[in-house]
Amino acid sequence: MSISSAHFYKTLNIRGRLQPFDRPVVMGILNITPDSFHAPSRVSSANELVDRAGKMIADGASILDIGAQSTRPGATLLSAAEESDRLEAVLNSVCKAFPEAVISIDTFYASVARMAVNSGAAIINDISGGDLDPHMFATVAELNVPYILMHTRGTPQTMHNYCNYDHVVLDVVRELSEKIAQLQLLGVNDIIVDPGFGFAKTLEQNFELMGGLRQFELLNKLILVGISRKGMIWKALNSSPEQALNGTTALNMAALMNGASMLRVHDVKEAVETVELFTRLQSAKI
Repeated sequence: MSISSAHFYKTLNIRGRLQPFDRPVVMGILNITPDSFHAPSRVSSANELVDRAGKMIADGASILDIGAQSTRPGATLLSAAEESDRLEAVLNSVCKAFPEAVISIDTFYASVARMAVNSGAAIINDISGGDLDPHMFATVAELNVPYILMHTRGTPQTMHNYCNYDHVVLDVVRELSEKIAQLQLLGVNDIIVDPGFGFAKTLEQNFELMGGLRQFELLNKLILVGISRKGMIWKALNSSPEQALNGTTALNMAALMNGASMLRVHDVKEAVETVELFTRLQSAKI
């Protein structure tokens, strides 16, 4: 059959323009951090970030996701003021260099989200799903931008204590659906859901989520999968984040086959190639 899954026919309002998602897209990861888990993804200056952004755009990234603090397990969190200070100058540089680029900001602080959108960002990517700042949902509603709602429990320091699920796939779908309802009551309809691979999930639970990814279509939202070089890959293969590109590509294809709408990755070129091959494969089905 041809590409016909429901997630391919959704749209997002980006800067006042309704943009259709008629095929999966790739989101490139840009980290303004000294401690991101994948060392080659770290950048330390605005010029370096602009260069990296330009390479990702040339390689086919549809969205650039900029983060100013690490949220890896056990990470020490910055304050909103520290994160904003680290982010603002580099964000302005990227927006000036690439005014047409769609920029997502990886933050769980409402004040940082507001600053970023006012500086040119178009999407907010909240790894806490609104749990770490009670003002986030209302702020996103006021800003009228798409919101990436990720599933997690606890904080980066405590999430390993919250991996108890009756059925990880159904429980995550239910918990996300409850937050979607809260957002919609505030008028937020442009919502992308992220199952939160690696956040309050064991290695085995991550693979259960991947195997059950089609269940997330029940939420009737675009589905983002962010597994790039994560522990579910390199721990399963007894390797390291630096050796996890091949495994990332393999599981990104599995995610696409199971309904993913967006791939959040460190390695854009390889992910874009994966999307192209997936699209051709789907188009060839009878």
